[in-house]
Amino acid sequence: MVFYFTATGNSLYAAKQFDMELVSIPQELKKTERHYKADSIGIVCPLYELDMPEVIKEFIKNSEFETDYFYIVITYGCHHGGVAERVQEYLTSIGKKADYINTVIMLDNALPVFDMEEQKKLEPEKKVDDHLAAIKADIDGRKREIQFASQREKDFYQGFVSMIKENGPMLSKPYYRVTEDCIGCGICSRVCPMGCISVEDSKAEHDYTDCVSCMACIHACPQKSIQFATFKEVNPERRYRNPNIPLKEIIAGNCQK
Repeated sequence: MVFYFTATGNSLYAAKQFDMELVSIPQELKKTERHYKADSIGIVCPLYELDMPEVIKEFIKNSEFETDYFYIVITYGCHHGGVAERVQEYLTSIGKKADYINTVIMLDNALPVFDMEEQKKLEPEKKVDDHLAAIKADIDGRKREIQFASQREKDFYQGFVSMIKENGPMLSKPYYRVTEDCIGCGICSRVCPMGCISVEDSKAEHDYTDCVSCMACIHACPQKSIQFATFKEVNPERRYRNPNIPLKEIIAGNCQK
């Protein structure tokens, strides 16, 4: 059993390599009581600002996992910042622990920072499938290990923390603006894992109360009518979805309607 949280399909693609039984975290969040039992239970999610997303932390905190082997795999695109050790520290703080925590590098789809066109050119160098196969072998062999954080990654994380303290968060609400190109198709509302988007008068409307800034909506919009409100993108003409994951699978996992 593997639980996943995905915006563009990367984490879903990774989860598919580890287990046949896939469970969407956004769908499970609807439940008030969550108790899961399996020989092996995994969590696969993306890295947000060099940390595990808060919504995933809360899911783990408020769920019970009855298993002999609990693992976490976090997808990232550039630096992981030693996140595995920090995740284990968090788990310890809530009375839990993981047997295995690792990261896998994939295409970085953080639009405020990266040009998707350039990222796609780098994808073959990242050898995603090779790395996923190695992690799969670890999981199948019940390897017990928390990914080591190199000094380089620790330094990168500390630099990021210092930057945020000095300059404030990278994004501030409202995150997005919807242009007149919006056709009211509702795709954005169906890929949103937190149910933050509705279509009013044939135009998408965002409610940021529960928004986790996953960027699913901006990546999935077929008209590119969702733009960042206060942040200039590197290349606003390019969006991304993992080529192995059809849109309907992201909708099935995320839709809250």
